[in-house]
Formats: sequence, C-alpha cells, structure tokens
Amino acid sequence: MQKSASAQTVKSNARKAQTDPYAMTDVLEPSKLKTALRAIAKKHAGSPDALRRDVLAHLKQVNAQGRERAYEILKENGGGLECARRISWLQDQILIALDTLVTQSIYPETRNEFTITAVGGYGRGTLAPGSDIDLLFLINGADREETLKSIEYVLYMLWDMGLKVGHATRSVAECIKLSKSDMTIRTSILEMRYIAGRKELSDTLAHRFDDEIVASSAPEFIAAKLAERDQRHQKSFDTRYLVVPNVKEGKGGLRDLNTLFWIAKYFYRVRDTAQLVDLGVLSRQELKLFLRAEDFLWAVRCHLHFITGKAEERLSFDIQREIAEALGYQDRPGLSAVERFMKHYFLVAKDVGDLTRIFCSDLEEQQAKAAPTLGQAVLSKFTKRQRKIPGSLEFVSDSGRIALAEPDVFKKDPVAIIRFFYVAVINDLEFHPDALKVVTRSLSLINAELRENDEANRLFLSILTARNNPALYLRRMNEAGVLGRFLPEFGRIVSMMQFNMYHHFTVDEHLIRAVDVLSELDNAGGESEMHPLAARLISSVEERTVLYVAVLLHDIAKGRKEDHSIAGARLARKICPRLGLTVKQTELVSWLIEYHLLMSMTSQTRDLNDRKTVVDFADKVQSLDRLNMLLILTVCDIRAVGPDVWNGWKGQLLRTLYYETEILLSGGFSAVSRKARTQHAIEQLDDALVGMGDNERHKYANLHYQNYMLSVPLEDQVRHARFIREADKDRKLFATMVRTNTFHDITEITLLAPDHPRLLSIIAGACAATGANIADAQIFTTTDGRALDTILLNRAFDDDADELRRANTIGKLIEDVLTGRKHLNDLIAARSRERRTVRPFSVPTHVSVSNKLSNIFTVIEIECLDRTGLLADVTQTLSELSLDIQTARITTFGEKVIDSFYITDLVGAKITNENRRAAIVERMKAVLDDKGDAYRKGMPQGMLLPAEAGSESDRGGNKA
Repeated sequence: MQKSASAQTVKSNARKAQTDPYAMTDVLEPSKLKTALRAIAKKHAGSPDALRRDVLAHLKQVNAQGRERAYEILKENGGGLECARRISWLQDQILIALDTLVTQSIYPETRNEFTITAVGGYGRGTLAPGSDIDLLFLINGADREETLKSIEYVLYMLWDMGLKVGHATRSVAECIKLSKSDMTIRTSILEMRYIAGRKELSDTLAHRFDDEIVASSAPEFIAAKLAERDQRHQKSFDTRYLVVPNVKEGKGGLRDLNTLFWIAKYFYRVRDTAQLVDLGVLSRQELKLFLRAEDFLWAVRCHLHFITGKAEERLSFDIQREIAEALGYQDRPGLSAVERFMKHYFLVAKDVGDLTRIFCSDLEEQQAKAAPTLGQAVLSKFTKRQRKIPGSLEFVSDSGRIALAEPDVFKKDPVAIIRFFYVAVINDLEFHPDALKVVTRSLSLINAELRENDEANRLFLSILTARNNPALYLRRMNEAGVLGRFLPEFGRIVSMMQFNMYHHFTVDEHLIRAVDVLSELDNAGGESEMHPLAARLISSVEERTVLYVAVLLHDIAKGRKEDHSIAGARLARKICPRLGLTVKQTELVSWLIEYHLLMSMTSQTRDLNDRKTVVDFADKVQSLDRLNMLLILTVCDIRAVGPDVWNGWKGQLLRTLYYETEILLSGGFSAVSRKARTQHAIEQLDDALVGMGDNERHKYANLHYQNYMLSVPLEDQVRHARFIREADKDRKLFATMVRTNTFHDITEITLLAPDHPRLLSIIAGACAATGANIADAQIFTTTDGRALDTILLNRAFDDDADELRRANTIGKLIEDVLTGRKHLNDLIAARSRERRTVRPFSVPTHVSVSNKLSNIFTVIEIECLDRTGLLADVTQTLSELSLDIQTARITTFGEKVIDSFYITDLVGAKITNENRRAAIVERMKAVLDDKGDAYRKGMPQGMLLPAEAGSESDRGGNKA
C-alpha cells in the first residue's frame, strides 16, 4: 500500500511539473533529472563519496543553468513575479529529485516516512535568486535515525550547492504546539506548501492548523503582524520615501504586501489575492494595482540579486542605474533614466500604502461586524459610537478618527475633500481608514474648478499654517493623492528622487519634513537648543503664511531642465494668487524660493570674516524681514534633507552670517554688535572652563580671534581649551585629539601645530596616505601664532573602538610628518595607487578664479565629484603653483565637493594676471579630473616644482 501511495505522489509531481506555466523544461526536464540521478546512484552503488560528488556536480549544473535561463527570460519580458516563480519551480524540481534519490536509492527504508514542505516566501511559490530556501521537514512522532539521516543528506546537498537553507524538522503535533506560542512559526506554517514525500503529513498539519490555530486567533494574529510592520517602518524613519530604499523590508516594499496576504489568508481564509475582489475587500482596479505593484517589486528584487550576486535588499545608488537600464528606462528632459525609475519605484510604494489603508479599513469593518459578547457590546456602546463634530454635518468622530457621515459626501460637494482634512486639523483627529479609502476613490472630483475655488484654497492655507502638526495632515493628503491633484505642480515632484548622496528623501517627503521643522520652531515658544536664533526670530515674522508657503514650495520645480530656484520662483507667482496671497506676499514667496540656497551656500563656502562676503550677501537680501525669513527657511531646508546633515557647526555659521548681515541692513546698528558678541562668547568660555585657576581661564578664553569665537560652538571651544592646555603642560609643539560620531558618520581629528603656509596640504596628504576621505575642514589661527585645525573624516568602521584606533593612527601620522619623523612623499609613494572604482555619480567639474568675492584675496572655487585624496591633490597643486592659502572652506554635499580657497601669491597680493588665472583654472581642472600626475609630467622642466624635486627642501623645513 505504501509503495502504491509513493508511486502516485511521484506521478502527481511529474504531471504538475509538465503543466506548470513557470516550468523551464527547455533547460530542465524533471523526469530526465530523476533518471540522471538514478543512473549516478547505480554507477556508484558501492561508493557513497563518489555518488555524492557526482550528484552534487550534476545538481550544481542544473541549478546554474536554470537560474541563468530565469534571468534571460526576466531580461526579455521583465516579469518579476514570473521570475520568482520560475526559480521556485526550479528549486522544487531539485528537491523532488533529491527526495526520490534518497528514498529510493540511498535510504529506501525511509520511503514515505517524512514530508518536504516549503514555508515562508518559498511556500508562496516565489523565490528570489539570493533568498533563503525555507523548508519544514514533517516526520512521524518517532525520530528514527534513518529518517533523520535522509533529511540530513538532502540538507547537506543543498548547502554544498551553495544555497542558504532555513530548516526545521518537526512532527505535526510539535508544529501545532509551537504555533500557539510563536508568531514567526505560525506565519511560516500559514504559507506551508507540499513539495515531496508523504503528503498525508502536510495535509494533516494543514487541517489541524486551520481548525486549532487559525479559527480562533485572527485578532491576535492581525495585531501581531501590524505591530511587526510598524516596527519595521520605524527602522526606515517611518517613510517609504528614503532614496536608498529596502525593497523587501522597507515601507511600501514586498514585506508590506506579504503582510496583507498573510492577514487575508488568516482572516478571510482565502488562498489567492483575487478572491478578495469576490469578498468586496478590493475593487478590480485595486486588485490590478496589487498585482502590478507585486510584479514590479519582484522585478526590482530579482534584478538586484542577479546583478549583485547575493541577497542584497537595499537599492543603493551604485545599483540603481544598472537596474534602471535593465528595466528599459530612458533619460528625459529634467529627469535621468535612474531618476525616472526611482520615481516609478516610489509611486509603487505609495500604491502599496493605499492598498494597506483600504485593506485595513475593510478589516476593521469586518471585525466590527463580528458578534460581540454581551460585555463587549455594552462597552462598545460607550467607547466606539460615532460622535458629532461641532460645526460639521458632513463628518463625524469615530473613536477619535474623522469619518464620513454619509458615503456620498464628496460627490455632493467636492470642496468637502479639502474640508475633510481641515476639520481633522482643527479638531486634532486622526483619519478613519474607511474615510481615506473613499477619498482615494474620489480623486477624479479634484478638477480645475475645485482648484480655483476660493473656499478650497482658504481651507488648504489653514491646513498648511495650522498650529498642531500640519505636516501630519499634509502627509495624509499626499498619501491619499489629494495634495498632488490639488496642486498639480506639487504632483510633478511626488515620489521624485534626486540621484545624489546628499538628499535622503524624495522631493515631496523633503518638503513635508521641512514644514514639520518649521512647525516645530513655530511652537517652540522662542526657545530651541538646536536652533536658538531661528526659534527667537519666528515670533517676529509678520508674514507667517508667506513663510509656510515658501517652505512647502521651495523645491517645487525640481526635475525641470532649468535651475529649480528660478523655475520655482516663477511657479510661485502662478500658485500664490490662486491660494489667495496678495501681490506683495506672492513676491516675497517668489524671492524666498529663488534665493533659498543663498544663505546656506554663503555660510558654508565663503569666508565670513571677509567683509566683502557679508556686503555681497546683504546686497541681495536688502531687508531685515527677508533676512529673518531666509534664515528660518534655510534651517528648515537643511534639517529636512536627512537625519545626519544638520550639525552645530552649520548652525553657528548661519548665526554668524546673520549677525554680520543684520549690522549692515540696520544701518550699522545691531541688537548685538560683533564686538559685544565676541566679548560675550569669551565670557561664556571663561565661565565654562571649570577646574582651572582664574589666570588659566582668562588665558585660554582669550586665545582666539573673533572668527573663532563667533563660529565655533561653546562645547567645542571648551574641548579645544582643555586640549591646548594639556599640550602646553606636556610642552608639545604638535598634538592631535580625536573623537567620532556614529550618528553623523563622521570622525573628527583636531590638530595643534605652529602655523605654516603648507600645513593644510600636509594634513590632507597624510589623510590621503591612509586612504581617509576628508568631508570638511575648519581652519583657525590662535593669537600666539599656532594653527588649530579640525578635519572631519568619513567613518571607515561601524565599531567606535575600531574607528578611534584608525583616527589615532592618522593623528599620529600627521604628527610624525610635521616633526620630520616620516616623510609625506615617501608615504604617498609607498601606498600603491588604489584602483579607482567607477562611481555611480557624475558631477560636472567647475573651477573659478575670482577677484570680486574678496577685497583682499583671490578666491578659487572648485566643484567636482568627491574622492579620497582630493584635498591633498588640490592643496599640493596650489603649493606647486606658488600660491599661499590664507583660509579655506571645505564643504561636502553627499558625493559633491564645493571648496573655496582664499589665496594670494607669495608676496601677499591678489592674482591679477589673466594668463596666470587661466593657467590656474587649467591646472586645477586636470587635478579635479584625477589627471594631475599626467599633467605634471607633460609640463616643461622647471615650469612647475614637482613634488619629488621639492621633497628635500620640504623635509629640511619640517626639521627646522
């Protein structure tokens, strides 16, 4: 009887393989695979090692050919879900063949004693190229040694093939017992699928699981899965708009779709997503949306695994371009192919969010219909009944969430769509998912007439400028599709990513986060530890509405061919009157958008101690009102870029620029003069140096010039003072101090040394010799003639201890070079020229040499792609060109570098000769394009001082 049942199972598997639409019989015929393995078993009947070797070699070949064929088909037709099912089919055939080999030829006594089932994603019949193969081996209650050996044979063969296998061997009773207490095991069994062996065991488990687990625990399971989802989302900042998303685990990714299906299978007892249409949970259009989203995400994931050759789930910058090309995206005006691909990705992630909301709405409705117990009924009468909202007949409050009083509210009056969000804002209500479902299905009602409606625009402005968390309501409007329909200009940037390392979020998410920062400042009561000046100024801003509109729209023109600041200002002149702003307000919004980058770029790339910098900036700003609003907008913009972009140094630079400009714009009068601010900063430092005597405190508090006191945060001033004090105690001419910041992904090295014209070049060269990349530099001179330079390096290690060891090594190397113990040129020559990998980004190289940006110095500004050793190459080249660096501003925006060098010739004069300026530009461009060595070799002898020729004099100077 057992023999007959086994034969029947084999025939059933054979028929299934032949009729499976995802079968790749052109590269793998299941019956031929079994025959081949049987022949190998027969050939090596007395030699188990030879048998294993030949079986393994054959299966490896079959697996490689099958996966290669699946990839070819993916590239031909782009079907992601089909690709995952083909790889799953391939894995099934390997397991079926292995089971047949083991139970017929190797351990025949174990035939019909165990079952191989797929669980997890593999249980759904989908498998990504690099995914784990999750298996559940079902056995009878008694663990016979031969049975376990059979299972081990299968497992070791899979591992030897190089596959990652997740596995468990249990009886049916154990599975049921563990499912009751372990939600992960319960979820895996929910998706169990029979592959090979004794089918009776998997059937028994399926029936018992349905009857004993699923039937009585739906609410518990749903709550656990939604909690898991929320926890996952927190890891990605609770947004689906991260520019480096996780395709599997991120918000709007495949795991969210999986969660929906798990819940559907558990609660609605369906086996196929299409059945949700028959149940009325999803419309046919929404089912198409589900299937399209699933197919697209699977296509991206399969390409990601095939291209990287591993189970990579993060869609990093270096791979986005390749996948965009593989999926056939082309460049368009204003948007590159990769940006178009990523916009599609984020739109799909948004669709997943819509489906989740619709699904949860129906789920809640179905649970509410479930017959409650008497106690629950009494309780729900008081806690879950709908309440009227004062002043509104269209909407009601349902457990603190706004809901529709009637299902056709929006059809009767489309303005009610905007009013819906307004009523939620003023009553501080969350949203009932059922109401949001109706909103999403009513988007066609938002037409040109509604956009021009005065009441609708007034309500929208009230939402935007609300005191209680306007960003939350704007985000809900955006996720429901309302914001992009009501403001079509905003709709163009929904889900748009910027292909660079500086911005962490899509453009629409960045703008909403900027409004969130503005609201935070607005509600700070004039006090903010992170933004003290902005928080104080915002209360004096008369045009509060202008500020909110400017913050929401400042990047509205991203993705267009022209400069987004200029195009954005033009769009603002069109949008603002529609929103009800006056001509004066419209012009102010337009100006703020056109110059929204001015303050951050000036503060970070210009010498704020050069009066010409401040005069030029003040000429563009022209009024204190504009200055106040521009500072606040700048803070909101930088803070909203990403979690690790803002820091105290940038805040201090903005405050310094603000105070310097305030003096000019107020006719020489400022609430706080530069001299008074400097004296106040000295007094603060003096008070903060606890543990020192009066004379010491006074000495170290008065050791710095105005520019240091006004641009360096107090906590850093204290650290520097203690550092200099220790160096003085130990009579050290050269000293370094290091610290690292995991959150900002930065390591900081502070150097104290006698000032020297080539000091920055030496520091940069030492960093380059160790492969360290400089992200920023802060350069100061003390009143006693010493340099106090702080170099910010990109971290190389995750572990703080490892990173600090690296930083100390670099600091020690800088000291050794400065003291002459080691020679920089020897170090750079000894380090083999590292092979440069192709970066995924391209930044146009730009060099300008200007005498108009400063009255005293010539300013060389460079803009290019960042790379390790860049600053060393640049500073060495400036030295070779006989130029003295008086001060420098080193700034990195993701992968892009914008550095400014304030220089003179060797006698302290500006570079006025046009031919010499042109030669500087040409030489610098060669260095920035990483062609400096070739350029140097091509120059006539004696025209430039080669590094090698100058090494002896440099060394002598260092020794002196």
